[in-house]
Amino acid sequence: MRLWHAPRIRLVETATPELTSGQRSAMDRLWEEAVRANPALFDGPVAALTRLERDGRDGLVLTWARASYRFRALRRVPDAPACSSLFVSVVQPSGDGRLLVGRMSPSTAAPGRWQLPGGTIEPPDGEGELDLAGLRRHAARELAEEIGSDTAADALTLGLTTRGANGNVGVMFSAPPRPAQELRERYARLVRTETARGRDPEFDRIDLIASPADLKRLTGPSVDYLEPVVRHYTGTST
Repeated sequence: MRLWHAPRIRLVETATPELTSGQRSAMDRLWEEAVRANPALFDGPVAALTRLERDGRDGLVLTWARASYRFRALRRVPDAPACSSLFVSVVQPSGDGRLLVGRMSPSTAAPGRWQLPGGTIEPPDGEGELDLAGLRRHAARELAEEIGSDTAADALTLGLTTRGANGNVGVMFSAPPRPAQELRERYARLVRTETARGRDPEFDRIDLIASPADLKRLTGPSVDYLEPVVRHYTGTST
């Protein structure tokens, strides 16, 4: 797991990776196998990361292409073009310094997984440009959809950028602290609203974490960035 402090991030669009007929057939086969294993998967539009580069001492360039979720299967296809996930996540602290984490619902693509609020980036409509402001708006929308927050996009502060072993890159933002009771009440209100509409909330549970040790009491797996990020933001980095 890599963590960067990059106050400058530039996003550059490139063409969708060209595939041979063999690579496309292998990708489609692996995707169909994944859908049979988890019917919650869907093949919607996605901004796929094709390259990450340093931009001077304090910047990053993220090159992305318009693709769909099935392109993730290319990771398992030998000699296929690099195609990783690009996502945003939000560090939401409570008033006492703990960090909010949520467990993905059974109806999601990653049931039972603990993570920060956030989600995969979708490409802008038409020929629209994807930029840092767009990532910030997406992060605010994920906060509203997953924990019921009304934090405005311009209140989010750019934080760490992460890259996992599988190449996925996450751009993190920090939200202003809120009282723990308010965070729980907003989430409970969101759950009631979603349930009344006949839908499952994206998180079936939330918790507040004060240190990496608290992660051990969570039931289920967690995303690869979670422990190092918790270490960083709680001041327990090694």
